[in-house]
Amino acid sequence: MKFTATQIAGILEGEVEGNPQIAVHKLSKIEEGEKGSLTFLANPKYTSYIYSTKASITIVNKDFIPEQSLSTTLIKVEDAYKSFSKLLEYYNQVKNNKVGVESPSFISESSRYGEGFYLGAFSYLGENVKIGENVKVYPNVYIGDNVTIGDNVMIFAGAKIYSESIIGDNCTIHSGVIIGADGFGFTPNAKGEYSKVPQTGNVILEDNVDVGAGTTIDRATLGSTILRKGVKLDNQIQIAHNVEIGEHTAIAAQTGIAGSTKIGKHCLIGGQVGIVGHITIGDRVKIQAQSGIGRNVKDDEVLQGSPALNYGDFNKSYVHFKNLPKLVNQISNIEKKVEGEQDK
Repeated sequence: MKFTATQIAGILEGEVEGNPQIAVHKLSKIEEGEKGSLTFLANPKYTSYIYSTKASITIVNKDFIPEQSLSTTLIKVEDAYKSFSKLLEYYNQVKNNKVGVESPSFISESSRYGEGFYLGAFSYLGENVKIGENVKVYPNVYIGDNVTIGDNVMIFAGAKIYSESIIGDNCTIHSGVIIGADGFGFTPNAKGEYSKVPQTGNVILEDNVDVGAGTTIDRATLGSTILRKGVKLDNQIQIAHNVEIGEHTAIAAQTGIAGSTKIGKHCLIGGQVGIVGHITIGDRVKIQAQSGIGRNVKDDEVLQGSPALNYGDFNKSYVHFKNLPKLVNQISNIEKKVEGEQDK
């Protein structure tokens, strides 16, 4: 796909300085720009590269004034970074605007889907599946019985959505995601042998939820595992049965959340965080990477460590921890001095 400077300026509501008909067909970093590529300048640290870049078009802020001659055509906008992001989003929409049902694939006679639907090869739609408009399902996707999917949903190759799951509008589900597998429910008998507890609930993703590659979200034992609107999950996260995650909470990779824990709104949770089950985490909580959360957390707390402490307390404690060898030596010297005086 090729776009001219005029077309791009129209999308971004920008102004062209240079050749309005020059075309681009790929994106590049400003320092690695090539003929036919589009780049942007937002960080002043990279300003020097705009005079040497071979990129055909560069998006810049309106207040940018060149101090040397340029070989690149400029598109001036209010915010170069936001405009470049907007262009990436537009490019993805165009690139992913596939329509139709590829073969081989299986669609149950009782399933329904709206306009603008795409189903990749080797995919499966079970009984009574309901799919909205402009939904894109890439190859090798499994969608089980009685699943409901809203409008403008993107499901990438290899995802698995088990029966009864409900997916809202504008969600993105990346490759390898498993939604609705059984929760980890087993009960031991007197011999220490485990029997499975049936997992009869489902998973609900509200609108505008993103789920990263390889993430797993277990169905509830009873009721629902729920991700509220705007939740963003990174890759390789484990969400256990009956967990509820509040609106616009973002969680980084390799975090694990045990069953029946409730997490509030607008929380930020770093990578490799472990959260025990059956606790409540408040709103606007920030948890640093590799922390272990084993208690209820109030609104607006900032935590770090395992077990997690208040962020400020953790840093103060860490100063003492680093000084432990010195303190041990000091204590040892004092003990030797005291013993020496006692021997006199």
